[in-house]
Amino acid sequence: MKRREFITKSGMTTAGIIAGTATLGAITKTFGSNNTINIGVIGTGDRGGGMIPALNEIEGFHVSAVCDILPFRLEQGISKASNNAKAYKNYKELLDNKDVDAILIATPFSTHAPIALDALDAGKHIYCEKTMAKGFAGINSLVEKVSNSKSIFQTGHQYHSSKLYKHVVDLIKSGEIGKITSFECQWNRNGNWRRPVPEPSLERAVNWRMYREYSGGLVAELSSHQIDFIHWVLGENPKKIMGTGGIDFWKDGRETFDNIHLLFEYPSGVKAQFTCLTNNALGDYQIKVHGSKGTILLDYDKAWIYHEKSYKKELANVDGVSGATVNSHLQGKAYPIEVSHLNPSRQALVDFRDAILDNKQPISNVYTGADTARAVQLSLDAMYNEDIRYWKV
Repeated sequence: MKRREFITKSGMTTAGIIAGTATLGAITKTFGSNNTINIGVIGTGDRGGGMIPALNEIEGFHVSAVCDILPFRLEQGISKASNNAKAYKNYKELLDNKDVDAILIATPFSTHAPIALDALDAGKHIYCEKTMAKGFAGINSLVEKVSNSKSIFQTGHQYHSSKLYKHVVDLIKSGEIGKITSFECQWNRNGNWRRPVPEPSLERAVNWRMYREYSGGLVAELSSHQIDFIHWVLGENPKKIMGTGGIDFWKDGRETFDNIHLLFEYPSGVKAQFTCLTNNALGDYQIKVHGSKGTILLDYDKAWIYHEKSYKKELANVDGVSGATVNSHLQGKAYPIEVSHLNPSRQALVDFRDAILDNKQPISNVYTGADTARAVQLSLDAMYNEDIRYWKV
């Protein structure tokens, strides 16, 4: 039975049924005795270039190729890769290299789907940075093609790989903070996304995040991680999305908003709000999960639990929750949630390696990635058209 037939017959939403351990078709390539995966990095800007050193440190990966259309980015990528890595200006030539087993896509948002579709045709395993694809056509095409492929496909929502986040999700689902009522998410910064441009003709290639043709702005680049987390916790997709934003601070010709404010409503009645600012960094990155018995606060790599007065507990290193301390983030006593874990980006790459070698479905896969990408697109449509969008996809 194909996955989409299972969803239809079971009546379950996509976000709720992928367990991350499904067995896929037979691996199309036999790796060497040392299980080394030759990986090519397509897009060697800030994210792709930043992932190369991490790949270099993970046993089982060998960065054998890098690609970028900008010469100075390509040079930076080569300088970070292994000495024998091949350089490409055209990603299709990289895909033609039979020695490349897998690719990491870290190119502008609008190019994710075309590159990934070509990579599937070439039989490559794919780590596709978030957000998975821009627009419903690209999202649906990827889901269809991956569903009928033997390639491993992982979407780069790295917090989905975090052992800390996984533990928090388990705590929430076990009822530790009671019935979930709402989420408050923010990712605030005080700074401009704009990068220096060597020459004017490269403006859109370098500063693609500023232009709607290529970018989903703050929703796709930042809020998508938190949207993905909420889908993971609730096992459902939003039924209604509304929001607003504007270009109210950085008057520099950009087209994507410099602040966004979104409100999601889920079928269970849970509400979630998302805020991104670029001119005030107070609070930085936060997710607050509010339940009837308490609140969990998450940042990049730490978490705390606050119990409501009626449910106050005296805990001592039980189930990863340690003794209470005063946390400046919120009033009252916070119990730190302590779980040993790797940097989420590094853990995501380890998970990708293991998914390839074990031939298993990644926890952050084409289906979870597609649901988040659809929510991102609906959010953009709601803000740009100043209306309410409903989940009908």
